[in-house]
Order: sequence, then structure tokens, then C-alpha cells
Amino acid sequence: MDHFEDKVAIVTGAASGIGKALCEELGQNRALVVAADLNVEGARRVASCITENGGRAIAMHVDVTKAADVQRLVDETISQHNRLELMFNNAGATICGEVRDLELTHWKRMIDVNLWGVIHGTQAAYRVMVKQGDGHIVNTASLDGLMPMPMATPYTAAKHAVVGLSTTLRLEAAALGVRVSVACPGAVQTGVLDTAMYVGIKREEAIEEMLSAFKMMEATDCARAILRGVARNKAIILDGAVHNLFFWWLYRICPSLYNRLMQMGVSEIRKHRIEP
Repeated sequence: MDHFEDKVAIVTGAASGIGKALCEELGQNRALVVAADLNVEGARRVASCITENGGRAIAMHVDVTKAADVQRLVDETISQHNRLELMFNNAGATICGEVRDLELTHWKRMIDVNLWGVIHGTQAAYRVMVKQGDGHIVNTASLDGLMPMPMATPYTAAKHAVVGLSTTLRLEAAALGVRVSVACPGAVQTGVLDTAMYVGIKREEAIEEMLSAFKMMEATDCARAILRGVARNKAIILDGAVHNLFFWWLYRICPSLYNRLMQMGVSEIRKHRIEP
């Protein structure tokens, strides 16, 4: 896609999953990629792979839960390249467990990474882009940001907030030359289930239930769908997977049926609850 050629793009959560795939696809489309992650060694491997294949990329360390870290990331990018056209606020974390078993620390972790991480990235990049009169902020939410997903309530709450943040800022930003999109992928093969937090529930059994319930999309296919949506300046970008579109339309057309299906899923996963 020529749309990304020579554009400077920051991607957070770049060391793995959707972030890694976004970096690789942007590199192939001749963007200059800043791969940023808390796991800076992983980000360096991603950047190295891009450069070895003829692209341009650098790696940077960032903790998206820290506003100063994200501001430094944006400031150093501007210092080195004099511009920032694309900001992918993609870093995320997930959790599986019932609210009755959660502590406030679990809520704080989900909100810090999934919401404050996006706020920090949006705030830092937006001011630069307004000054430039151009730019595109892309926030990664989830299909769970468009409809309820039980057993992951803090994650779902944060992702709903990201959707609201993005669609509202899009209206403010349009006249200032800045575009804002929110990506809402469904289940993607990112290793997220392996790194998720499991609270009050048997980890392996929960993973098995979720793998049987949701069809996983390849991260590369998801990244390509996101970039197509960015190129078209879509407000809400879905990953295009038929099964995910089915759930999205089902929730909108017949929420009562969707809710019954989700309650059935809760009953299945609840069988693996660890009694306190």
C-alpha cells in the first residue's frame, strides 16, 4: 500500500502479536517503523528483521503505563525524524476471571495498560499531529470494546473506553487535519492466552474452553485488515473475519440471543473455577 510509504510510524506493543505484525507489514509497505515495547529486546528483534528484509526500523523501550515514557518516545521520534504521521497505540494486557474473585490490583493493571496506555500515546501524539496539521492515531481496542465479554470484565471495560475515546476524538480532530481510528479485532493468534492473567480459575482448562469457543485469526491477516482500514480512514476497523462479524451483527440485531450465548459460555468456564 503506497499510503504508508516514507511515513514515520510508532507502534507500541511491538515485540509480539498484532504489534509485531503491524511493524512487519508497515516495513514491507516502506514506512519508517519505530517498534516500541516494554520488552525492548523483543522490539529489537522485530526491527532487525524489518531492516534485514530491506525496510527501515528502529527499536525503543517504552512502558505505556508511564506518561513520561510515552512522551519521551514521541519526543525522540520527532527529534530524529522531524515528524510523526502514524501512532499505533497497540500495547495491551488481558485477564480471565470472575469479578467476585478479582482484587483492585487486577482492575488497576487492566486500566493502566489498556486505557491509560492509549491515553498517554494519544495525548503525546495528538499535540504533535495538530501542530503538523496531519497525522493518524490508531488505537487498538477489541471486539470486546463493542460488545460485552463476561469473564474479562476489566479488560472489556477498558476496551469500551478506548472505543469511546477514539470515536469522540475523531470528531474533534477532523477539522484539525488529524485522523483517528479504533481497531476492534476478535480472537487473534498472538499468544495472548498464554500471557493473560487467570484469577480464580484453572488456567489450562480456561484456555482450552476459549480455544474451543473462538476461532483464532492469524496476526498477519489481522494487521493487514487494520492497515486497510487505516488507509481508508475508517472510524472503526474490524478484522474482517466472518465469525467476528457474525457476533458483532448478532449483538446489534438480537442482543438477547447474544447474551444467552455468552451466559452459556460463562457456565462452561465456571466449571473450572477455583473455590476460595
